[in-house]
This record gives sequence, structure tokens and C-alpha cells, in this order.
Amino acid sequence: MEDKDTLADFLRSARARLTPADVGLPLNLHAAARRVPGLRRDEVAGLAGVSVDYYARMEQGRVTQASDAVVNALAEVLHLNEAERTYLFSLLSTSTGGRTQQRRRTHSVRSSVRTIMDSITGQPAFVLGVGMDVLAMNDLAKLLLKDFTQGAGLQRSLARWTFLDPAARALYLDWDDVACDVVAMLRHDARSHPNDRALNELIGELTVKSDEFRGWWSQHRVWKCTFGLKRFVHPIVGRVDVDYETFPVPGEPDQQLFVYSTQPGSTSSDALHILASWRTDQTDDAALESVR
Repeated sequence: MEDKDTLADFLRSARARLTPADVGLPLNLHAAARRVPGLRRDEVAGLAGVSVDYYARMEQGRVTQASDAVVNALAEVLHLNEAERTYLFSLLSTSTGGRTQQRRRTHSVRSSVRTIMDSITGQPAFVLGVGMDVLAMNDLAKLLLKDFTQGAGLQRSLARWTFLDPAARALYLDWDDVACDVVAMLRHDARSHPNDRALNELIGELTVKSDEFRGWWSQHRVWKCTFGLKRFVHPIVGRVDVDYETFPVPGEPDQQLFVYSTQPGSTSSDALHILASWRTDQTDDAALESVR
């Protein structure tokens, strides 16, 4: 998709999510007669301090560069999060002509990063790349989620699994929230890697096979996963609530190390200990069978 179409869709979607009350505008006695959902173009333009004609041309794709002041004003008016603000800057950057520099994705994880990840034995940890491609996992992450390292190509994508595998829907207690965030993270990756064949193939497959993905993708939300809470209902140990933190891998701008943690002494912590012990028991049984 061309940048001008992406910009237009992004701006229209962002203003459609807001109401006059959200931005401090007085309620209109004729609000029921509003012909568009959310804010109107003239309302966005007025709040951002630009002319209606200028903003209209921006939504029509006839403005591809804007000053930092204008972009910041639009971001404030449209209540964009930090990832969405960065995304808008990339679409309207005066220094790049509205285009981001294409980066080549990397598929390998440095041995030192693997060592750090594997040393986190009591908590699930894994490394994600472009398209939420699972590049590496420690043993507990494989047990809590799925062993993505056994797959190849798109089968290693956490995003694909989230939408197309019924096991993911059963595992995530808040599947709708998780899946919506996944779409927003893929939108972020798509901007950084617009010509990535595997990523475009993934987005195409999800668009065709998932009504939910298609609906959320059209909303043009952008998100970078940094920290938060995930709740699971695991088939072996039941309910597990984890806090997650993400850490950028130095020298690899498209790789992030995810670490899940639980509160000491909590039922979720006990559940992870049981899960780890279950794996040990399974391994011991397999080893015993091999020597019989």
C-alpha cells in the first residue's frame, strides 16, 4: 500500500475513535445529525491549529511531509500513544520524504543472548523478531505457550498462532485484548518492513482467514509491546497470571527479549513451578525408557 493511502486511513481511523467530549468540545445540540463517526475534519484541524483545507489535503494523500510542530499537534489532538506518534512521524517526516528506511530482518539470536535467556530457569523467556517471529525460547516458555522452535517459516509466528490455532484462544483468558494488541504490533512492523515478503504473506493470510484480524487491521492501531499483564488458563496447571517486561536486544533493533514473571508465593508462581517439575518428570521418564 502506498504511503499516501496509509496516512489517509490512519488519520481517518484515529479521528473516528474520538468523540467531541474526548477532546473537550461542547456537546452539539444536533449531535444526532452528525454524518461521520468520531470527530469531523474541521474539528481536528481547528484543535491542531491548521487550516481545514490543509488537513483535508493531508487525509487525501496530497500532503506527505509536515513540520514537527504539526505532527505533534495532530498526535495530541488524536490522543495517539507513543508508538502511534512515532508511526505518524514516519509517515510525515520532512527528512525522509515520508518514508522509513527499509531494514533487513535477522533470524538468528546471538549465543550470549541465548545464554541469558536460558539462565532464566524459573520464568518463561523468549525472543521475538519481525512479525512476532519466535526466534528463541527457554524451556518454560515452550511449556507455557508452545514450542515454536519446532516450526518453520510462518509457523514460528506468535501472531499467526494467536489467530489461527484454537489452542491459543483457549490459553489466553483475555484473548480479544491479546489479539487486538497483536494486530497493532504487526502494523508497527509493517511500517518498518514494508517490503518484507514473509511479513506481507503473514498479514495476507490473517486477513483472509480471520474476520477478527481483518476488522482490527482496518482500525490502523499501532502498538509496541513493552510491559503489562497476561492471564493464561493452562491445560496442565490451570490459571497463571504473569507480568511481562520486554528488553531490546542491543545491536538488533528488531529483536526483543520477553520475560514473564510471577509474584513470589502466589498461586501463579506455584503453577509455574509445577509446570517446570512436570517437564522434569517427563524428561526423566523418557531417559529411563531410552536405557531399558
